[in-house]
Amino acid sequence: MTGMKNPLRTRQDLMQAAAAILQPLTGCMTPGKARIYVGKGSAHYSEDVAGMECWSRALWALVPMLMGKSPEAESLWPLWREGMIHGTDPEDGEYWGDLRDCDQRMVEMAVIGCGLCFVPEHFLEPLNDRERQHLYNWLNQINIYDMPKNNWRFFRILVNIGFRKNGLPVDEEKLRQDLDMMESHYTADGWYFDYPTKRDYYTLWGFHFYSLLYAAAMGQEDPERDARFRERAAMIAPRFACWFDREGRGLPYGRSLTYRFCQSSFWAAMAFAGVTCNELRPGQVKHLLLNNLRFWLNRPIFDRGGALTVGYGYPNLCAAEGYNAQGSPYWALKSFWVLALPEDHPFWKTEEEEYLPPERFCDRQVRLLLTRDPENRQAVAYTAGNHAWEHMHEDEKYEKFAYSTQFAFSVAKEDSALNRGAYDSMLALREEGRDLWNVRSGCEASELTENRVTFTWSPMNGVTIDTVIAPLGMWHVRKHVIRTERSLEAAEGAFSVPKDWAGARPCDRICSATEADEYHAAASGGKGTSAIYALKGYTGAEVIHTEPNTNLMEPRCVLPTLHSRLAPGEHTLLCAVFTDSGDHLPAEIPEEVRKLAESL
Repeated sequence: MTGMKNPLRTRQDLMQAAAAILQPLTGCMTPGKARIYVGKGSAHYSEDVAGMECWSRALWALVPMLMGKSPEAESLWPLWREGMIHGTDPEDGEYWGDLRDCDQRMVEMAVIGCGLCFVPEHFLEPLNDRERQHLYNWLNQINIYDMPKNNWRFFRILVNIGFRKNGLPVDEEKLRQDLDMMESHYTADGWYFDYPTKRDYYTLWGFHFYSLLYAAAMGQEDPERDARFRERAAMIAPRFACWFDREGRGLPYGRSLTYRFCQSSFWAAMAFAGVTCNELRPGQVKHLLLNNLRFWLNRPIFDRGGALTVGYGYPNLCAAEGYNAQGSPYWALKSFWVLALPEDHPFWKTEEEEYLPPERFCDRQVRLLLTRDPENRQAVAYTAGNHAWEHMHEDEKYEKFAYSTQFAFSVAKEDSALNRGAYDSMLALREEGRDLWNVRSGCEASELTENRVTFTWSPMNGVTIDTVIAPLGMWHVRKHVIRTERSLEAAEGAFSVPKDWAGARPCDRICSATEADEYHAAASGGKGTSAIYALKGYTGAEVIHTEPNTNLMEPRCVLPTLHSRLAPGEHTLLCAVFTDSGDHLPAEIPEEVRKLAESL
C-alpha cells in the first residue's frame, strides 16, 4: 500500500481515507479486541501496553467519525467498544492493567475522555452498570498517579472533563492544577513550550490541539479560558503556516516525526473549534490541512497489509524515539478530527485556497528564521538551536544549521565516519588522529534577527566557534570563526540529495571539482539540487555517499561536503550553500551572495 489514489478534497474522500487506514487494524486485534498488534518492534514500555496504545490511537479518527455520523465508523465501532469493555475489566484476560507513575497508558486515556465528552451515546450509554464502573475505575487511575510536567497534563484534563460531562466524580483539584500548569507553559505569540524548554510540533499537535478540544467542550462553562485558547490559536496560525510549502510538506524538524500527517492536526482542530484569524482565510486553512494529507498519504508509509509504519518518508527505525512502538504512528489520525463537522458545515463548502507565506519570517519564540522561494516550492528554516538532551538524535533534530521541506535531515548511525554520520547542514570536527566527529550540541549564546542567525558553540574541549548564517533567497552564507587549542579536521555539509536511481537522470550531475580558491561540491537530480562553495579556509571538496537509511525522507542520498584542516590558533571558514527544489545547478555564485559573504 504505497498510496491511496484518493483526491482528498471532499468530506467523503476523507471518510474513505480514514476508513481505509482503520480497516486493516481489525485483522490485527486480539480475540477480546482490547489490543492491536501491527508489527514487531519495541518501545520503552511493554508489548501489552503497545498493543493497547494502537487500539487507542485508532480512536483519534473513530471519535470524530462517530460525531459526524459516519456509516463506516458505525460499522467499526462495535469492535473497539468490545475491546474497551474487556480492557477495563480487571477480571478479564485482556485487562489493560493497573497504572503506575508516568505510565504510557495515561497518554492513551485522553481520546477515551474525548469519547466521553463528545459521543457518550457510544462510549457510555450502551454499557451496563458494571461495565460503566469498570471504565470509570480504570480511567480514574490517571488522578491517582503522578505525571510529567508537560503536555501530558492535557490527557488528565480531557479525562476529567469527560467525567464531568457525564455526571461522574471529578477530581476538581487535579483539573484546576493541570489547567493552571498548562497556562504556565505559555510564552508568547501563540507558542507553548514543552518541558523542559522545547518549542516544536508539540505546541501545535499537543497544547493547541487539546486546548481547542477543551474549548469546544467547555466553552460555555469556562468562557475566559475558551477565549484565551482561541486567541492563541489564531495568533500562531499564520506563523505555523510558514512551516509548509506548496507541495503540502511540513518542515522536518524536531522529535516524534513518525507521527507524520499529525503535522496538520492543528488545522483540523482549528476548523473544528471554529477559530478564525485575519491572516488566514478558511479556504487557506482547509488547503493547508488537505494538502498535507495528500502529500503524506501518497508516500510509502504503509506496509503491505496497510498498516502505518515507524519512520518518516519511508519505514525506518533509525530516527525513532524510545516511545515509538509499532502502533505509535496512528497518533497522526488526529488530523481526521475535522470529520466531526457535518456535510453542510461551511468548512466543506469552502473552496480550497493556496496560502503563500512571506518569503522571510523570523519567529524568535521557536528560534527559527524561515525562508522560501517566491513560488513556495521549498521552505528552509535556520535555527539558533533548541536543545534539551532528552531523546534520540537531539543534535540532528534541533541543532542543524538549516532544515528544508525539500531535503529532510539525516541522522547519524555512528560518529566515526563521515558517510555514517551523514552530517548534512552541519560543521563536523574531530581532533587529528582521533576517530570521533563532533557537531553543534547546544549554544553558549545566540541571536536571531530578520537577516541572520549568530551563535557561539563548543563541539569539544578547547574549541570555541562563533558562527553567522545569513540567507539570501535559496542561498545562504555560513561564516565560522574557530579558536582551537588542538589540530582539527573539519567537514562542512550542504543538504543531502536523493540519489534518484529510478529517475530519468540518475544523479548524473553529481560533481566534485577543485579549482584555485574555488572548491565546491554539488548534487543535482530529479528530486532537487544542493551545492556548497568554499569562499575561505577550506582545502577540498567531495560528494559523500551517505549510509543508507540515514536520511528521513529518502533511503539513499549523497551529500556535498567541504573539507579543511586547522592548526591550533584562530581560523575563519566561509562558504556559500545553494538549494533548489528542481534540477537546477547555478553556473556560478551570484554577485550579491559574494557581497553578503564579504559583509559578515
